Amino acid sequence: MLRRVATTAAAAMAVGALALATAAPAMADPDIDVGHTKLWFDAGPEPAHAHRPLYLGGKLQVRCEEDYIDGFVSVHHADSCEDYERWHRLAGKKIHILFLPRGEHRWEYVDTTRTRRDGSFHLKVPAYWSGTWKAVFDGARGLAPASATDYVKVIRH
Repeated sequence: MLRRVATTAAAAMAVGALALATAAPAMADPDIDVGHTKLWFDAGPEPAHAHRPLYLGGKLQVRCEEDYIDGFVSVHHADSCEDYERWHRLAGKKIHILFLPRGEHRWEYVDTTRTRRDGSFHLKVPAYWSGTWKAVFDGARGLAPASATDYVKVIRH
């Protein structure tokens, strides 16, 4: 009986330790630098006409810094960091599109898209209200987050 209680207690402790290990967030190593990202974004035409298409687009890039580029990041044509090409395009990364109507204080989620092979992304949405559009890259393993905004006025007839 005592052996069964000891075995059960040991198993419970092991499960508890496993749950604790998986529930505890991993601490980021402060010595590891992340790639500096740049997000270019444009919403147009400006001004836009109500109920007509609004084209959202941009490009996500990472700065090439010495030996930064590694196997965790999909960077095209980035075998070396040449002076003439300091920024490299990022493919397949998620970009979230948000909208802040004029006079409001809360961002509204619109859509999520992915960057193409050349780092660009494009989206077409209907224009209803004047306001600020925002493209957000949340960051990824080895990449810093980035965001950019553009205000569009909508004209009603």
